[in-house]
Amino acid sequence: MSTVLVVVNESRSRAVALAREATAWLAERGHTVRLPKRDAHATRLDEYGVEPEELTHGIDLALSLGGDGTMLRAVHLAAPLGAPVLGVNLGRLGYLAVIESDRLCAALDQFCAGDYAVEERTMLCVTIEGEAPSTHLALNEAVLEKTEPGRTVHLAVSIDGHFFNSYVADAIILATPTGSTAYAFSAGGPIVSPRQNALLITPVAPHTPFARPLVVHPDEPVRIEVLDHRGAVASIDGRALGHLGAGDAIAATVAPVPARFVTFGERDFYAVLKAKFKLADR
Repeated sequence: MSTVLVVVNESRSRAVALAREATAWLAERGHTVRLPKRDAHATRLDEYGVEPEELTHGIDLALSLGGDGTMLRAVHLAAPLGAPVLGVNLGRLGYLAVIESDRLCAALDQFCAGDYAVEERTMLCVTIEGEAPSTHLALNEAVLEKTEPGRTVHLAVSIDGHFFNSYVADAIILATPTGSTAYAFSAGGPIVSPRQNALLITPVAPHTPFARPLVVHPDEPVRIEVLDHRGAVASIDGRALGHLGAGDAIAATVAPVPARFVTFGERDFYAVLKAKFKLADR
């Protein structure tokens, strides 16, 4: 029997309906189902709600029912345990969701039967160096950005222990290959195959002579230090972590654990990319 963590975007009615459907299907077959307390209450599945300290213990699968934010939440919960994530497409073509909603129960049946594969993606291990040091995993990116509209932030980038360059910019994004299609893409960074193992450094609206994105080897840690007295705001995968002052920094390396995603047969990243941007075959 499997233990399945269900993570739901409660603002989407289709996601709520699918959570109830998946929970009923799994429970009828003797599997253990857990939901975060908030998700359980929103979906009227309170009996499956679990406190945070017990939520992920021994899980075999995290099921993501929502958009990109829900997928990121599922990955953050599952990755430290080595559990894979199964993403369900809820109407918008995404890079990580692998099944359509009408195949949910069939996909769960395949997973429980062991008829699936796992695709691994690089994650970042990001340490916040400041008054309250902390360490976080990131699937997409870590960002240091300006604190006020109309201002810039002054940041120093070091690579593999050596100072590289300082930037006056709106922000600097430190992304994974998976994150290359997220915020880094909108800032003009390259699209990188998720099969790569690398770190991407992308300045946002830089006011410096050197403004090109960089792709860094995974064995070369990156440190970004705040130089300006105005400070910067740090965020991980879109979640704000607070203000960093002058002399504070973020330091990032490739995480010792990858994000793991359930797949059913080969999934062509470039076909998804073509569909996303409506690229012609000829």
